[in-house]
Amino acid sequence: MKIRQNVKHFAFKAALTAPVVGEMANDRLVDMHTGIFLDRADEAHREERREHLDEFFDATMDTYLAALDYMPEAEAREITHVQANFDFYNHGWTEMMEFPADELEAHYERYREFFADHAITIDDPLGEFTPADGVAEAPSTPEKLDDPDHPHAEGGFADDVYVETADGEVVIGGQEEPEDVSPEDAPGVDPDEVEG
Repeated sequence: MKIRQNVKHFAFKAALTAPVVGEMANDRLVDMHTGIFLDRADEAHREERREHLDEFFDATMDTYLAALDYMPEAEAREITHVQANFDFYNHGWTEMMEFPADELEAHYERYREFFADHAITIDDPLGEFTPADGVAEAPSTPEKLDDPDHPHAEGGFADDVYVETADGEVVIGGQEEPEDVSPEDAPGVDPDEVEG
């Protein structure tokens, strides 16, 4: 998959793993992801998907934190996007997918060890990160799977994590984490709440 990576992503990592502001960063990221993907959804279906996406993305923040124990930031973040695409596929929300449906297995296989360790499958994209009360239901559009339309999908990046840097260069595997990144640099985080 091709994703972006800049100082903002490292700042969110720092904020999510920091005391006090972790929850603030979590909420901001959930809101951002829900907004981005709802913008890709058919307008008629946006509001009926909002609660599901909020709860789903909230659960993926736990996945991200667990994945950081296994791999660098870019791959840990990519895993959460792969989970989301499994979920979109399962619901027939093909217009929201970031890679074509025929690359689902390839993305699963790349992270098979992590996914197996946490009971994540294409059919159960949250695995052990599923909240105790589950995730809000949202109507599916399974008819879209018969002839998938992927206006936001970029194929051909299933063999590794491809990272587009701030200057537009595409590198494999991500960048080195800057040494001077602070949780304060994450959008939506109140610097006054950051513990020194």
